[in-house]
Amino acid sequence: MTEGRRNSFGLHANMIRIENISKQNSHRILFIEASAALNRGEKIGLVGPNGAGKTTLFRMITGQEQADEGQVSAEKGVTIGYFNQDVGEMEGRSAVAEVMEGAGPVSVVAAELRELEAEMIDPDKLDEMDRIIERYGEVQARYEELDGYALEGRAREVLAGLSFTQEMMDGDVGALSGGWKMRVALARILLMRPDVMLLDEPSNHLDLESLIWLEEFLKTYDGALLMTSHDREFMNRIVSKIIEIDGGSLNSYSGDYGFYEQQRAQNEKQQQAQFERQQAMLAKEIKFIERFKARASHASQVQSRVKKLEKIDRVEPPKRRQTVAFDFLPAPRSGEDVINLKNVHKKYGSRAIYEGLDFMVRRKERWCIMGINGAGKSTLLKLVAGSTEPDQGSVALGASVKLGYFAQHAMDLLDGDRTVLEWLEDSFPQAGQAPLRALAGCFGFSGDDVEKKCRVLSGGEKARLVMAKMLFDPPNLLVLDEPTNHLDLDTKEMLIKALSQYEGTMLFVSHDRHFLAALSNRVLELTPDGIHQYGGGYTEYVARTGQEAPGLRS
Repeated sequence: MTEGRRNSFGLHANMIRIENISKQNSHRILFIEASAALNRGEKIGLVGPNGAGKTTLFRMITGQEQADEGQVSAEKGVTIGYFNQDVGEMEGRSAVAEVMEGAGPVSVVAAELRELEAEMIDPDKLDEMDRIIERYGEVQARYEELDGYALEGRAREVLAGLSFTQEMMDGDVGALSGGWKMRVALARILLMRPDVMLLDEPSNHLDLESLIWLEEFLKTYDGALLMTSHDREFMNRIVSKIIEIDGGSLNSYSGDYGFYEQQRAQNEKQQQAQFERQQAMLAKEIKFIERFKARASHASQVQSRVKKLEKIDRVEPPKRRQTVAFDFLPAPRSGEDVINLKNVHKKYGSRAIYEGLDFMVRRKERWCIMGINGAGKSTLLKLVAGSTEPDQGSVALGASVKLGYFAQHAMDLLDGDRTVLEWLEDSFPQAGQAPLRALAGCFGFSGDDVEKKCRVLSGGEKARLVMAKMLFDPPNLLVLDEPTNHLDLDTKEMLIKALSQYEGTMLFVSHDRHFLAALSNRVLELTPDGIHQYGGGYTEYVARTGQEAPGLRS
């Protein structure tokens, strides 16, 4: 790169440079001569529809993939930490050791310290003792410089922030579920505190307490950050710039996600107006040319106008985003009393989840259930849905209640051999193809996606398909366990709009604050001190308690 070019970028300001890249994946063009930069200390949200190339861009920055044309380069000596959903194998070590292993240079220095300590007590190495001791001094000084002795304490602090108990930190990481392993992988990157952090969906699989802790951690992190997230609240509180992948380009917006949405809408409006003005002008010119091209007296005017038309830079109409609004059918009306739990006791092993829970839900109430991990949020939904029984007490649904239950395991009910469209047709044989295709489109299955076999769908696609089926013929009681876990920002927005029109009753668990605030009008809080009920939704709950989640209370 020439000196002049470097100066035009700003000397050393860019930690990562993306210059005129083009990239194609099989038949799909992801980037066309796209450019962007990540500067020191910037916190950027990377947005774009599913499949736009967000993960590919991360992989190009880390060197796991190459651009077909153009280049992605990092400033010399810059350390990059990359977290993605694919955590790989983990076992045989404690969670805390696994996290420390990822701490970059420190773990290498720690390993050499251990080797040197072993050599010091090795009788065969006596004649090399001076060299070993000298080297040990150097390595120890470097370890102290890297704050190695404080490392384990910091590793435990990060894991605690991500809701690990001491027991889980010291247990074999191999025994943890996929979601918890993902937190270990995230903790490795956070402990490493690299110069540049690339985080691909760090907010997935986190409970609300961990999410808020991570938010605070990233706000105080002084390196550069590029992240994707399907949680708009989380993104809004951290980033001050958005890079959008749109039609192969990288567009930068200064501001948070909310500002970007406004700005994008405004830009599209302006572009549309510009496009229409130019189309009107072109139509006028073409009309003139058509009218006078046969007349010799106007030949020179016609020629000059033809030339003028050839030179005009054509304005493109704004690209229309594929988010489809869907009008769900109204739910049948239920009786006034929808759910009644009386004196419910429930234990798992020796752990008592409920001891005498009384809880009543009336028609049109929308209860969000709050509580830390293990407080019994999902258990309550299972009791209502009838997929688990109370040890004592009763759970009753009211008159004319038609229940729809969305849980993560609902995805197992899909028939792997059927395509998306076939599965919907099997579920609604009377519906006809057009409304079912429209429904699939709302939940992100557009065009040929409806021909995908259910077995090849990702977790997110399966969740969207199950949700689509449930809302096509809506029940009057929706019981939803983390319904937005796998939804992208646009689909989530569509779902919030649809559910805000929903006339039935809702009981749900979610760690998405935007979803909670938009849809709840009651809060049930499960805490070790007992169960609290709040009239008013999540926003009022935050105002009254001064906390965004129960586990944050002092």
